[in-house]
Amino acid sequence: MTETISCDVLVAGSGAGGLAAAVTARKLGLDVIVAEKAAVFGGTTARSGGWLWIPGNPLAREAGIEDSAEAARRYLAHEAGNHFDAARIDAFLAAGPEMVDFFRRETAVQFVLGPQFSDYHPDAPGGLPGGRSICAAPFHARALGAHVRDLRPPLAEITFLGMMIGSGAELLHFFNVTRSPISAAYVARLLARYGRDRLLHGRGMRLTNGNALAARLAKSAFDLGVPIWLSSPVTGLIVEDGAVRGAIVARAGGKIAVRARRGVVLACGGFPHDIARRRRLFPHAPTGTEHFSPAPAENTGDGITLGEAAGGVLTLDLPNAAAWVPVSRVPHGNGREGVFPHFIDRAKPGVIAVTRAGRRFVNESDSYHDFVQAMQRATAPGEECAAFLIADHPTLRHYGLGFAKPAPVPLSSYLRSGYLLRGATLGELAERAGIDPAALVATVARYNEAAVRGEDPEFGRGRSAYNRYLGDPARKPNPCVGPITTGPFYALKLVPGDLGTFAGLQGDAHARVLGADGAPIAGLYAAGNDLTSIMGGNYPGGGITLGPAMTFGFIAARHMAGVAAEKRPAPDRTVTA
Repeated sequence: MTETISCDVLVAGSGAGGLAAAVTARKLGLDVIVAEKAAVFGGTTARSGGWLWIPGNPLAREAGIEDSAEAARRYLAHEAGNHFDAARIDAFLAAGPEMVDFFRRETAVQFVLGPQFSDYHPDAPGGLPGGRSICAAPFHARALGAHVRDLRPPLAEITFLGMMIGSGAELLHFFNVTRSPISAAYVARLLARYGRDRLLHGRGMRLTNGNALAARLAKSAFDLGVPIWLSSPVTGLIVEDGAVRGAIVARAGGKIAVRARRGVVLACGGFPHDIARRRRLFPHAPTGTEHFSPAPAENTGDGITLGEAAGGVLTLDLPNAAAWVPVSRVPHGNGREGVFPHFIDRAKPGVIAVTRAGRRFVNESDSYHDFVQAMQRATAPGEECAAFLIADHPTLRHYGLGFAKPAPVPLSSYLRSGYLLRGATLGELAERAGIDPAALVATVARYNEAAVRGEDPEFGRGRSAYNRYLGDPARKPNPCVGPITTGPFYALKLVPGDLGTFAGLQGDAHARVLGADGAPIAGLYAAGNDLTSIMGGNYPGGGITLGPAMTFGFIAARHMAGVAAEKRPAPDRTVTA
């Protein structure tokens, strides 16, 4: 027998978009339940960098950075092209700063500014060299109390010994640990704190980046009495007279009919692990399996399937159906394999990327989304979409390469597993990697000729503010360019992955899901990657997934609360998570 309960708002999914909707709705007096498919909360957000792209955000204003909604709109018009959705973009630009103010003022969610974190195309009309990206502030896990055991852990491949490393200056300390006493002392303190936390709590308690954002949002929800039901997938929507009135939730071996008076918010994380949709929409994955995503395995398109069943429409015509990122496959032994997303290493001086033909094909310092698009263009029909990072020994030991850590961490395990390939000469390396040897030698020689002067006439590395942001500021005259000269030499294979899907349910400026006739489906909202990206299949800056996710979750909650006659106190009913 199906149990029936009621609430105002049911949210499917516990990533940034879902929890932003839940927390906002509860602060506005609505009774909220969050249903999460996985056994942990946090979704892809908990594995992410934790950045939000919010033009005109209050942190930038407080830092004296000049920006305007008009400039951001001009930039987004350039980036989105024919897929520019004026109504939704205007809603995002208006509500984004308000959302940040709301969460800073009303909740445990706090942010730090990335003042030098440039837009990805800063020289495009309306682009900025920094200030539009903000990141979740570090957070101590003990504030979650017993709920900490239910927080999705960070992506193991981007931790060090299981310890999360923050962005910016903290990461530079790890790069310089063998060269600077100050960096060595800083890293030693972090390792000591992490070791103590492991002894006392069984895990690191200092949370950074996306793990901190997920924890802060969940802490805000718990503080407000919002239950997060784990291992509780939404299996169907309750549709009556063309309106969504709730959903069926599988929970504790049974089914619960949750009647939602104000609406249901779909925030299930898109479809990065839906093989059928990947086969349909990813050009590099003709069988749907030629793609390796670091997103949680539970993200199989459930929200989109639910929305389509209620009459919603999946966007099919974006130039890019996902936020691409090059990844390497990390062997962990016993047949287990992880995925490492390459954000930073490609931009370091002394690292280049080549195809199997041995030729460079892209400015390696450009964004990960642009890099994968260039990989796709450089791949002949019928061939595997792949590339190789190439570096010499001093470069690898200074910066690391992918999952392979810099000195003093030994390289032996990476070489034994085949993750890294090594050759005494470039020709020997090419033979081992299956790269054209003569072409690789010629490519490196041509690159080195200009690299000794800090120049890259072929692709222009280091010309943009974004390139320079990810380079090595100590490298003069160009933080992104250095020669490849001193063997042994190393290669690391890259394949396409994603940071989330762009193609989602069509929606309006209130985050309502639209039907085939273009009219909103009453009672049905979407946020995060279940909602079609406003970026038009492009990737304008760091945080263009989480920024709109939280903003449209905030917008959806305000729209649902807007029909309430008055703010109501917390309900008497208590539902345990």
